[in-house]
Amino acid sequence: MVNDLVVDLSRVQFAATALYHFLFVPLTLGLTVLLAVMETVYVTTGREIYKQMVQFWTKLLLINFALGVATGLTMEFQFGTNWSFYSSFVGDTFGAPLAIEGLMAFFLESTFIGLMVFGWDRMSKAQHLIVTYMVALGSNFSALWILVANSFMQHPQGAEFNPVTMRMELQSFGTLFFNPDAQSKFVHTVLAGYVTAAIFVCGVSAWYMLKNRHLDIARRSFRVAAIFGMLGGAGVITLGDALGYVGAHVQPTKLAAMEALWTPEEAPMAFNAIAFPSQSEQKNYFAIRVPALLSILVTHSLDGTVPSIDQLEAQARDRIRNGIPAVQAMERLSANPRDENALAQFKEHGKDVGYGFLVLRYAPEGDLSRVTDADITRAARDTIPEVWIVFWSFRVMVGLGLLMLAYLVLATLMTLANQVQERRWFLWGAVLMVPAPFLACEFGWLVAEVGRQPWTVNEMLPTWLSVSTHSVPYMVFSLGGFILLYTVFAIVEIFLMLYFIRKGPDEHGSGERGGPAAGRPSASGASAGRTSTAH
Repeated sequence: MVNDLVVDLSRVQFAATALYHFLFVPLTLGLTVLLAVMETVYVTTGREIYKQMVQFWTKLLLINFALGVATGLTMEFQFGTNWSFYSSFVGDTFGAPLAIEGLMAFFLESTFIGLMVFGWDRMSKAQHLIVTYMVALGSNFSALWILVANSFMQHPQGAEFNPVTMRMELQSFGTLFFNPDAQSKFVHTVLAGYVTAAIFVCGVSAWYMLKNRHLDIARRSFRVAAIFGMLGGAGVITLGDALGYVGAHVQPTKLAAMEALWTPEEAPMAFNAIAFPSQSEQKNYFAIRVPALLSILVTHSLDGTVPSIDQLEAQARDRIRNGIPAVQAMERLSANPRDENALAQFKEHGKDVGYGFLVLRYAPEGDLSRVTDADITRAARDTIPEVWIVFWSFRVMVGLGLLMLAYLVLATLMTLANQVQERRWFLWGAVLMVPAPFLACEFGWLVAEVGRQPWTVNEMLPTWLSVSTHSVPYMVFSLGGFILLYTVFAIVEIFLMLYFIRKGPDEHGSGERGGPAAGRPSASGASAGRTSTAH
């Protein structure tokens, strides 16, 4: 049997690399599209200042893109090194979207980003604009295929488990691609990236306004980003509700953990705004509740209910008992793939084979015939993720999302009224808001991935069974190495970002403070600051 510490270290290593990598992804997703918007304004108006804006923000995009690639490559190698059984189990299905992402989306993005940087004097305005849109399309396509793969783990569709080969074999690529979880998660994730880029651009632009530098570029960048981010923020919350609605039916244990819902409740169900859940005692020590709100949010009605944790554990116990014969049939099939009785037994119980794998962890010497009711109860409890992590991560994510939307609405109203530069308190607030979207994205990732536990493939393959058989010293050494390397990457990213932000954009023919003469904006520049729009 696999060492539990190896399982935990494998999980921590992948979580660490994923969390580091996801610091760079949202900004790349959003900046590529925001640059396309800015360059569209340049092409349609012909005003050079918008070209300068695009070229400046492109520098920051390149830094972020390079670090995103460096941190992302190692993640895919980990599937083979640390999660070899998982790779064998789902490789036929999971590998397809990953291969398409590399062959289509990543190469599209990587090829055109070079043309985008070096092609300004080699292409017409329209041609360069097309290249910029291709970069944006490539980055968003990349997110699409990654999320199609991830959504298969959350809600396995389009594949069928073969008990003889012990593999999830792809049956319908269309079903895999149009997985409802994938589509709603894709839009939710890319819109979160748009909000991240918008708040980043607003924060940097606000800093320039506080320093009274590069004012023409700062004002225009702030306006475009604020409007762009406001639209994205509204979409994030709307699609977040849709994603929660889909997830409530596919992963009820995740929903129950998000709401710290331990015992059944009658409709309309109250929402735990604040609670302090205890996993061991399966209760909340303290809770502030909003009447009827949970039914409205999850079921979109006042008479809808969702299952509680103790109800889900009872269902899990039944499914574990039904899954044990399926695993026993597989053991016989491994010795004789033509055993008709074993095939018939698997077909009868196969839908719960994952639950049989789950209790195998506690079977004495791996013998499922010796499993006791206590073992089954223990395995059933494992089906509930760490409630306090999921509960509070969800609330931090939503709280930050609402805060960012309110900020972006206010930013849009103030920039359209030309009041941003006059409100120093608001400019400082814009600078301080920069970390908010990055934190929200990280906590959202925790909700999605911790909430899926104890599965790598929901209700099919437990996490404990997915790992490679490494030693503990090997895992400790590799984990320390990854954390050290990725910390260096993060420091390099911050250093380069701050260096180029302090250096500022190259304003050809402009003074340091935003106009033709330093500290004295031209009449046309002042007028543009009042009248320019994001479109």
